Amino acid sequence: MRVLYVEDSEVNRRIVREMLTAGGVEMDEAEDGQVGLERIAANDYDLILMDLRMPQMDGLSALKALRAQGDAKSGLPVIVLTADVGASMHEDCLAAGADEVLAKPVSMPELYDAIGRAIAKGGEAAMVLN
Repeated sequence: MRVLYVEDSEVNRRIVREMLTAGGVEMDEAEDGQVGLERIAANDYDLILMDLRMPQMDGLSALKALRAQGDAKSGLPVIVLTADVGASMHEDCLAAGADEVLAKPVSMPELYDAIGRAIAKGGEAAMVLN
């Protein structure tokens, strides 16, 4: 499985990379939403993890842009990881097309459970990590 994690914090990327690689998952990284969209266009991924608060292009804007593309990649599963756990942000993420929304810090079991659910859905929405 190949995952792209779009996250501006190098520390957060390292923590999630350790969790994913422990399970045999290959992880690529992007530091903001625009770079994430470029990497999605240029590569094949099974799943996207997306942060919300990033410079240049935030995760919610990147998620909306991905879903609006209308191509095969626009249906990739997306999990949002966010420190913003307010009910309105959770609903905004789901409305924008997130498959799952997880609160940071996320545990390894929570992350793997969310990945399993998102993959099982067949990528009907996106997964974002903030």
